[in-house]
Parts: sequence; C-alpha cells; structure tokens
Amino acid sequence: MVSQGIAALSAPGIESSVSLANAHTDEDVTPSEIAVGVIIGRSSEYFDFFVFGIASVLVFPSLLFPFLSKLDGTLMAFAIFALAFVARPVGTALSMAVQRRWGRGTKLTISLFLLGASTAGIAFLPSYASVGTTAIVALVLLRIGQGLALGGTWDGLPSLLAMSAPEDRRGRYAMIGQLGAPVGFVLAASLFAYLLSSLSTTEFLAWGWRYPFFVAFAINVVALFARLRLVVGQSYAELLQQRELQPVPVTQVMRDEGHNVLLGAFAALASFALFHLATVFPLSWIAMYSNQSLSDVLGVQIVGAVLAAGAIWLSGWLADRVGRRRLLGAMAVLIGLFSLVTPWLLGAGVAGNNVFLLLGFVLLGLSYGQASGTVTANFSTQYRYTGAALSADLAWLLGAGFAPLVALGLSAKFGLGAVSLYLLSGAVCTLAALRINRLIESKQ
Repeated sequence: MVSQGIAALSAPGIESSVSLANAHTDEDVTPSEIAVGVIIGRSSEYFDFFVFGIASVLVFPSLLFPFLSKLDGTLMAFAIFALAFVARPVGTALSMAVQRRWGRGTKLTISLFLLGASTAGIAFLPSYASVGTTAIVALVLLRIGQGLALGGTWDGLPSLLAMSAPEDRRGRYAMIGQLGAPVGFVLAASLFAYLLSSLSTTEFLAWGWRYPFFVAFAINVVALFARLRLVVGQSYAELLQQRELQPVPVTQVMRDEGHNVLLGAFAALASFALFHLATVFPLSWIAMYSNQSLSDVLGVQIVGAVLAAGAIWLSGWLADRVGRRRLLGAMAVLIGLFSLVTPWLLGAGVAGNNVFLLLGFVLLGLSYGQASGTVTANFSTQYRYTGAALSADLAWLLGAGFAPLVALGLSAKFGLGAVSLYLLSGAVCTLAALRINRLIESKQ
C-alpha cells in the first residue's frame, strides 16, 4: 500500500522537477526518498500525539488528578491535551521567523529536538502524590512544548506535491503524507495494548506507561536524520525555490489572505472533527461507561487504523477520478450521516462500539486522505508555504484540538446526542466552506 503511494511520486511532474534541480548540484534526492522522508516525519509526529492522547485516558487522570472523579480527571487531562493545538499556530509563526533567518535545517532541528525532549520529559513526570500541583504544571509546560514544536515541523511538502503533481494524479500525491497518521496510531496503540495486557494495573500506572514516551524520543531521533537528509539537500531547496515555496511573516499572510486561511481550515473541518472522535474520545467513553477491556478496544482500533491506511490510499484513487473537493464534500455528507447513528452505536454494547470504531476509521481515512491543502490553490504563490501551514493549524485547533474534551464533557451531561451535533457541525462547516470556495472561483 505505502509502496504504491510512493511509486506514484515517480510520475513525470515531480520527477522532471527533481531532475532539473539535480542538474545544478551533486545532491541526489529522489521522489521516493521525498515520500519516505515525509511518511517517517509525519509518523513520528502522530506517534507523539497519540501517545499523549491515549495516556490522557489511561494514565493522567489517576496520576495527576486523584482528588477528582474519574470523569473530571479525564476532562482535565483532555484540557491539557488541547493546549498543544492552541500553541501550534504560535509555533508556526516563530518557526517561520527562524527559517527566514537561519534556514530550514536549523528550524527543523530545533523543532524536532523540542518535540522529542518534551515527549521524553513526560516519561519522567512525577505524580501528584509526590510533588502536588508541580506535576500538573510540568505536564502543561511539556504539552505546550509539543505544540510549539509541531508548528515548526512544517516542511512544505504538501504544497510542493500539489504544485508538482500531474493533473491526473493529484489525489495520489496528496494522500502520501496522510499515511503517517495511521502508522503513528498503530505504533502508539500497540505499545499501550501490550503494556496493558502484560502488566498489572499497579505496575502499569507506576512505571509501565512511561515506556511509550521513551520510545517516542528514539523515533524522533530517527525522524530528525531522515528529514534532515531531505530538507538540507540542495536539490530539495532549489525545488522549493523554483516553486516559490518560501516562508513569509504570518502577520503578512493574515493581513493579505487571511480569508483563504480560514477557508482552508473550515474546508477540512469534518475530517479533523472526526479525527479524535474516532481515536481518543471513544477510548475515554468506553473506559468510563463500558466493561469492555481497554486492551481489546485498542486492538480493535489498531485494526481500524490499518483499514484507515487502506482508505487513505483509496482516497487518492477516488480523488483522481471525481475530484478532491467533490470527494471531500461527499465524505462530509457521509460523516454527517455517521454522526446520526453515533449515539445508537456507542450505546449498543461491545458490538456497537466495535462497529463505531471500524466504520469511523474507514470514514476518517477516506476524508483525511484528501484533507491536506484542498483549497491551498487559492493562495498567491508567495503565500502558499505559510498559508497552507496556518490553514492546517487552524483546522487542528477548531476541529480536533478540543474534540475529546467537548465530546466527553457534553455527552456525560447531555448524552451521546451531543457527539452527533459536534460531528454534524463539522460536516456543515466543510460543505459551507467548499460552497463558498466554489462561488469565489466562479467569479474569478
């Protein structure tokens, strides 16, 4: 599956562009290496965030909030979880300034080091019982560090692919980077599932949960070298220069083309709203209101993530036949319909939970596979690099960042119908943004 996606990058468009760049340098960065580099990089980022998300359900409520009920402790953990998405746009603004002054390699090194250090630092987090509120403050700071770091990992590849892709293969190019999400989730969920099934509850809460955060640091080191091999290469730099994909001040982008940033964020909102409602939220709901084994739940989610990877690849094939925006609109409608059966599925016991998880992951793969940069063609060329990054930041913030917190909090108070409304609102926003974008294009 991944190999087929990588093979798509050998198409004439990007191949000729890379060859042109290589004509002026001894560097030899192939399209396949670009694809492998971006998948490794995205997988490491998603692994870090999924490890934190899963720990927000399994670990942090009892480790940091033993003085609260299980529900309130989980809500507090989800509030900290959301901080990274608030910090991410700030990280993007700072990292763009760093790149303009010291270069792309320096920016990426600082960002990935901060991401790895923040994630590994969580592995040494003390409990509330030992140091009191200091432990909570430490987790807040480390989580903000993760968000700032993620804002600096933007490499411009989605925009590069969008501008280099042949007309009939843009969907397949777009889905390459999105494969990092299911890969990162499978790695994170597999580690936690193994630890849960191998250790007692006491052992897991005392020290077992820390291992995934140590692993995250090792993965970030590998990702750092893999991506530095790519982004500091002269051929890659020349290719970005040819496409005018260079950082500009965030304030300038928002002043001149802020409407395109918002349009890009809302166009992908249905996919991002579903993102954590298929991964983190159901784990918390089942842990709270079901007797289903959490290691079994993670096992089902791992199967779902594999299906999502297949759906991401399929989204590329479909988008090349019906159009990316049309596919995204159709998926928003399906997500809206899925939202209507969500209360019934999550209230139908183990079988219903499993169907919700598997179906949610498939829909997530089909929609998220094409959610990257769907309307970034609206940006002027000089603003596309920074504008695409800001659109993604806002989509994460508005659609996914607070999803577990809002969904769990509202469903606990008003029932699972609140989850339906949350998903449905994301679908409506996507359809509205795509419609507005179409009207704007028709007037140009």
